[in-house]
Amino acid sequence: MDGNYTQDRDPYSGFTSKLSPAADITVGLAILCTVLLSLVGNGLVLLVCYRRRRVLAGAELLCVNLAAVDFFCCVFFYPLSITSSFTHTWWGHSYTCVYYGLGCFIFGLCAMFTITAISVMRYLKTCCSLLYVWLDEVRVQYLCAGIWMVAALWSCFPLVGWGEYVLEPYGLSCTVAWRGYHTSTKDAVYVLCSFLCFTLLPVLLIVVTQGLILWEVSRFSCTLSARGIYNNLRHTERRLSMMFLCISLGFIMAWSPYAVVSFLFIFHRGPQYMAPEGFVFPALFAKSSHIYNPFIYFYFNKTFQRELRCLLGPAAVLLRGNRVGAPPGTRPGPPHIHIQLVEKNRKTRDQESHQRKEAPEEPRPVCVCWGSDQVQGHQEGPGAPKHGSI
Repeated sequence: MDGNYTQDRDPYSGFTSKLSPAADITVGLAILCTVLLSLVGNGLVLLVCYRRRRVLAGAELLCVNLAAVDFFCCVFFYPLSITSSFTHTWWGHSYTCVYYGLGCFIFGLCAMFTITAISVMRYLKTCCSLLYVWLDEVRVQYLCAGIWMVAALWSCFPLVGWGEYVLEPYGLSCTVAWRGYHTSTKDAVYVLCSFLCFTLLPVLLIVVTQGLILWEVSRFSCTLSARGIYNNLRHTERRLSMMFLCISLGFIMAWSPYAVVSFLFIFHRGPQYMAPEGFVFPALFAKSSHIYNPFIYFYFNKTFQRELRCLLGPAAVLLRGNRVGAPPGTRPGPPHIHIQLVEKNRKTRDQESHQRKEAPEEPRPVCVCWGSDQVQGHQEGPGAPKHGSI
């Protein structure tokens, strides 16, 4: 470990939590709730995307990548923080600290790069359609692979001496040694590049591209409204623009307090400039970024709502299938039991009669895929796209 934190003669004393036992348990419960909500929400997103994997547009793969980042980060790394919170010390000491810091930094960079790529692709689709056509599904897959490779490569530099992974001031999480700015030139270059090239530059790209998208969509809507033209494609583009604006700004707002606290920590030469409790709230707020994306998808994307209903519909039918109960308003005396049975094939006796056998069998209803409105033989508007690509 570096000299950021005071340690006793016991080599493992520095891994003890700096919070009170009650605060440790509170932090552990908060992270546990974050993990459960993220697993449910992002797990449903991944399941929906898997069901419609044959019709996924190129840019939708970035949303799948973002959901995978949030899902697997909560699976592989946050249980360490939860366990350490309940035991009041960092579990596994230096080995798990490097594992946790390395993995969280990789996944955090992947999330940042993915949201930046989504914003740039949305800008190309809205303002530079010719360049957007060039980005087909194969190139987007290469882009996702490149995002993971760059994030993994940059995060591995502390393993070879260019930077370091250490405990955070409150002792229940590990991250890059931001105080390494004062230890050596190599560490200072790594810390500054991490902030400027991998934090500030992506944020600027997100803000600029989202602003240009909103301006272009508003200008196009005003032009059509002035001519008295209503096109459902305009409404769809506005909803998609608002959806990705919420995703981008939500990520920036969640990580901004943590980035500001860490950035100020770089230039402070003392052992610490803030109480350990002051680092907890920005860190927990940053972890909340894994939760809200599925709710944004469900609120803004109607095709995602339909696919989710198709996914959860059979489960709801099974839960309410066979019911036994007493009808209300029965007269005194022996109770009259009302039994309602729902057969799996949902056929009545009339449907099994001779007349039903002679009639042609009706086709089974097809659940509408995420964005494939053409399955039901209609479009929402004259300009509606064939597939609901983002």
